[in-house]
Amino acid sequence: MGTTSTAPHGAGSGPGDEGDGRGGRFGRIVRSPLGWMLTGMVGVGLVSGLTATGPGPVPALGAAAAVAVYWAVMRFVARRPTPEIARRGAGREVLLGGGIGLGFILVSALLITALGGYSFSWAGNGFVSVVWSAVMVQIGAAVTEELLFRGLALQALEQLWGSRAAVAITGLFFGVAHLGAPEASGWSAVAIALEAGAMLGAAFLWRRNIWFVAGLHFAWNTVEQLLGIPVSGHTPEGLYTVDVHGSALLTGGGFGLETSIVPVVISVLITVSMAVLAHRSGGLRPRRRAGH
Repeated sequence: MGTTSTAPHGAGSGPGDEGDGRGGRFGRIVRSPLGWMLTGMVGVGLVSGLTATGPGPVPALGAAAAVAVYWAVMRFVARRPTPEIARRGAGREVLLGGGIGLGFILVSALLITALGGYSFSWAGNGFVSVVWSAVMVQIGAAVTEELLFRGLALQALEQLWGSRAAVAITGLFFGVAHLGAPEASGWSAVAIALEAGAMLGAAFLWRRNIWFVAGLHFAWNTVEQLLGIPVSGHTPEGLYTVDVHGSALLTGGGFGLETSIVPVVISVLITVSMAVLAHRSGGLRPRRRAGH
């Protein structure tokens, strides 16, 4: 996809079309892939920062506001359609992604438990309040993070350097972004880059749908939280408490399940499968040639 405007104006008909003027240059910069990516990140990031830790339904309402900001940036700045957030089929995509995320975490946790790494006990917390809180918080986290990393960053970088480079770069930054979490390390950054960065990137290339990757991301984090397993170093209130036994390479240690070798291996298998499906469906874009 080229970066020229698709707006239905004739040459020189708009106020930003004066090619030698400051407005024209500024407009071209903002409408470039890196320009609309950064504009969108500022908008979505601001909404996320204001709502992510709010009470009750505030994080979920923030996710809805973030979608509106994303749509506005794509429509009026990038000047491109947004089929990736279309309402039609959104429920199906959420359920499909959520099913994959649910299976990924449950299989990983069961294998670690079978190998002696985890044991669970009922926490005795209020069921409804814990589930409600987890769902609201994780909706906000999943939607805003996917808009930032897959909706904005991946698609912008893909226009410049192609799908493979975009997934590699966004995956790397996704891992680095989690270095500020409790118990984070170099290995946790690598594990997150492989599990979340690469897998969610491949998932987006396959389905070309934010709701699919947000559903996967949401189920992943929510199930982890409800099981009482730390989510990227954070240990919010869950339905269970987990006792950890043995090597951190098996259990993930204090950072949580993501740094266990078990989900890393499983995620690589899922990523390869999704990448193959994306290739077969034509979801992989080549690097843009100079002048296009």
